[in-house]
Amino acid sequence: MRRYGKHTDEDDIRSRPNRKGNRPRTHIRPKHEDASWGMVLTVDRGRLTVLVDDRIVMAMKARELGRKAAIVGDRVALVGDLSGQKDTLARIVRIEERTSVLRRTADDDDPYERVVVANADQLAIVTALADPEPRPRLIDRCLVAAYDGGLTPLLVMTKSDLAPPDKLLELYGDLDIPYVVTSREELENGDAAARVREQLDGRITAFVGHSGVGKTTLVNALVPEDRRRLTGHVNAVTGRGRHTTTSALALPLAGDDGWVIDTPGVRSFGLHHVDPSRVIHAFPDLEPGTENCPRACSHDEPDCALDEWVAEGHADPARLYSLRRLLSTRERTEGD
Repeated sequence: MRRYGKHTDEDDIRSRPNRKGNRPRTHIRPKHEDASWGMVLTVDRGRLTVLVDDRIVMAMKARELGRKAAIVGDRVALVGDLSGQKDTLARIVRIEERTSVLRRTADDDDPYERVVVANADQLAIVTALADPEPRPRLIDRCLVAAYDGGLTPLLVMTKSDLAPPDKLLELYGDLDIPYVVTSREELENGDAAARVREQLDGRITAFVGHSGVGKTTLVNALVPEDRRRLTGHVNAVTGRGRHTTTSALALPLAGDDGWVIDTPGVRSFGLHHVDPSRVIHAFPDLEPGTENCPRACSHDEPDCALDEWVAEGHADPARLYSLRRLLSTRERTEGD
């Protein structure tokens, strides 16, 4: 039986009382103009550790952010309990626009993108010269990810007491990448940390590297007061290192003059997310030569204008070779 006719009047409709006595739901969200800003130091199962002024605050993402996630290095706005005391929890209500992003995928066929670090100025690619052997293809992939994400690369070579760095330096010399060579003895006496520190002052630097290359050991030497509990070791049979860092962690350098972000050791570095057209921006001496390239040129094909540009003497041929080596990285396996 119909309760109302076709032409109902709003006055005829009875509203059900709100038994809970709370306000009706609304799509209008508060602006949180009184929110405080902080930096995300680490993320663990939905809980974020955030530095607010000089306090460490535990926080979680507010519902209004939807699926947008905060990552290490993000600048975020928080409300709620910001005292930093035990068993308190704040809410992250805004995430500031990122200046750079380090991303990777599990492999080149995996469309799922993993955002590792936000707002870093520099990517320190740590590789051992021996034990385990250096993997140039993995270094190439990290370089592409750095150029794509807006980070300046820094090459850090460890264990020079086991093998010389000459071969690796020759391979990357034409890329004009700053580098630091360290040995185990220098790590122990502090000389290595001092030299690396010169490249870090005033910057936010993310450290990435294959497991077992001494990345976390180096971070420990740079930030001794925040020494990690485990440094791991290399498996003598497989040559692979144990993972000693399970999540990215931001640590302040002494004197508050920069940050280091230690990331988990990687066995692969997929580049499914990378647009190859952005890699050319890391080669300012070659970029003007692309003006006459055909549309959607990969810069590694017969009609590419860069060949003529280099032949005319506008740039070093070695630089073009380096560009094309990086662009072809996705087509090769990392163990090549």
